[in-house]
Amino acid sequence: MNIAARLPVTALICTTFLAACTAPVHQPLPETAIPDARLVLPAPPVSGSAAQADDDRVFHETRSLKDTPRWALAQRDADLEVPHLVKDFSCAVGYTLDLSKAPHLAAVLKQMENPIVHRTSEAKHYWHRTRPFVGTNLPICTSPEGLGLHSSYPSGHTTAGYGMALLLAHLLPEHATMILQRGRVFGESRIVCGAHWKSDVQAGFLNASSEMDTLLDAPELQDDLIAARKELRAMKGTTPAPDAAECAIEVEAAAHSILSER
Repeated sequence: MNIAARLPVTALICTTFLAACTAPVHQPLPETAIPDARLVLPAPPVSGSAAQADDDRVFHETRSLKDTPRWALAQRDADLEVPHLVKDFSCAVGYTLDLSKAPHLAAVLKQMENPIVHRTSEAKHYWHRTRPFVGTNLPICTSPEGLGLHSSYPSGHTTAGYGMALLLAHLLPEHATMILQRGRVFGESRIVCGAHWKSDVQAGFLNASSEMDTLLDAPELQDDLIAARKELRAMKGTTPAPDAAECAIEVEAAAHSILSER
């Protein structure tokens, strides 16, 4: 399997946790533990369609965001190293989320790795959609190296970010609204970045939802999920407050959705 095409998906469940994080060891869930995205998702827009024209328009319009605070947020959201991805939701809960203090959460992510990588990579290879920046000299917010030039649909970054939002909202339902809003902004960052079409991101939301809906009911995860909830709640008042300037940028991004204002 092409490692470049797998990269955006594998970061959700990357096994490079912080040294202090000693996770319980469990067997990974089977590849078939979640629905087949090739059947769940609609096909991407075809050339000449109104949907593809909309994708083209949004890609070109969002190039004007280069060097703005929204562009910088998209660059930060491009980092899918798991400790960073967990921390991305700190503003949403009001305190810093630190994966090194959550070994059971790390264990849950590790168990989810196999089916998420398999199913999302299957879909990417099946549709083999070319990314929007290919064949242009227009700016994108990250290096194209390692992205997989023809693995645009569905967005793996969106699957990762919104999947993490769904998981954290399940564990911290008292913060679900803001967590899910941040997950939406995370997906929209891929449009800002120029690494994905608008419809790739919309498919990523659906892909994450179908995957997590099944995974969160897996009997093998229930004990770790209960323990992970306690780990996350124990961080309140014991970890630093998130950066106020970064939180303000996230609030501004949430108020001006790329999906509705472009």
